[in-house]
Amino acid sequence: MTLIRLVPALVLAILVTACGKPETTAVEPLAIQSGTACSLDGMILADFPGPKAQIHYASGEPDFFCDTMEMFSIYLQPEQQKRITGIFTQDMAKENWDKPEGHWIDAKQAWFVVGSSRQGSMGHTIASFAERADADAFATQYGGKVYAFSEITPDIADLTGGANHDEHM
Repeated sequence: MTLIRLVPALVLAILVTACGKPETTAVEPLAIQSGTACSLDGMILADFPGPKAQIHYASGEPDFFCDTMEMFSIYLQPEQQKRITGIFTQDMAKENWDKPEGHWIDAKQAWFVVGSSRQGSMGHTIASFAERADADAFATQYGGKVYAFSEITPDIADLTGGANHDEHM
């Protein structure tokens, strides 16, 4: 009788183990190449100042953005249906504002300064930092308000002041 009760428990244990989460490989940010273009407008990332961004999808294809404002505007779209596996921006405390090349950080863990006097590829941009203290120091020097990733709203990431109204493009 005990064997009859043990068999279903054993089968259940095997099924639960087999149905566990599949192993996933952590997504890593990709380096910007000389010809890496913005997925939104085709601009070459290396040609412009300010923090860049990249979003990685389950399909394996990333989107690159020449400006964090663009990244947020795409990420925050209600119709965004692609499964995101990673989202990265640059730590501007460690980067040259005029020629940022690396220092990629997880955007969801970053701190952002909105409303500073510093310009990115699309005009006003959202500066990104790995550490809150660096974001606070930047805001003290250049103005703006510090936000966590989850506090950025579609109203903040409004592109209507960017490429759509830039008479110099």
